[in-house]
Amino acid sequence: MGLLSNRVEKSEIKAGDHIYTYRAVFAYSHHGIFVGGNKVVHFTHFSTPERESSSSTSDEMSEIGFSCETYPDCGFRQPKSGVVLSCLDCFLRNGALYSFEYGVTPSMFLAKVRGGTCTTATSDGPETVIHRAMYLLQNGFGNYDVFQNNCEDFALYCKTGILTVDKLGIGRSGQASSLVGAPLAALLSTPLKLLIPSPVGVATVTAGMYCMSRYATDIGVRSDVVKVAVEDLAVNLGWMDGLQEAFQRNQDSTSSQARSR
Repeated sequence: MGLLSNRVEKSEIKAGDHIYTYRAVFAYSHHGIFVGGNKVVHFTHFSTPERESSSSTSDEMSEIGFSCETYPDCGFRQPKSGVVLSCLDCFLRNGALYSFEYGVTPSMFLAKVRGGTCTTATSDGPETVIHRAMYLLQNGFGNYDVFQNNCEDFALYCKTGILTVDKLGIGRSGQASSLVGAPLAALLSTPLKLLIPSPVGVATVTAGMYCMSRYATDIGVRSDVVKVAVEDLAVNLGWMDGLQEAFQRNQDSTSSQARSR
């Protein structure tokens, strides 16, 4: 994988890899976990049976693999869950295949101008990653939310076990932070036009603010995160409510260890 693109061939990916592909002419990317056997577990909008039969768009139907004639289990999901098992071809929908990078350096992260391609956080082992993905396929991952709980958030959790505590902020998704960071950087840099007469100078400052806002929301450097075992999520019982307590326990444990040294 190079600096400009994380594109890979199908033969290069391994079970436990976080993969993604672009939709709508590169407008956004869709993420999932490759679990082997030509299958991908991913997270998407949940549609009720009525919506699936009447008002679903062709995009929504193909996203969960209903039209697959090769794999009978393609499109499998539990009732009222947005976590789906699809074959790799249905997941890609004729798009190119990309591999999400973990454990990148800060300089490499900042060099990747587009969000949703890498993180400074490190990944757990493939067996743990696959276990999380398959567990969530059976138990769900809560309600889909484009900023708080989207397909990239799902894949990042499967890879790292990390969740964010602040429910009012941005989730773990690099795409979401880019969507917020770009207009925010433009807004903050507007007053600088009075101090920096050069359009190139203003553009440079704006780009710098954008990159730093992306970096500040990366799960590898954030402080408002906690590692949670997949069995403790209890998504169907309102698992988000317990994150604050888990985070506080983690903070107390860290403080106690620091004092004992």
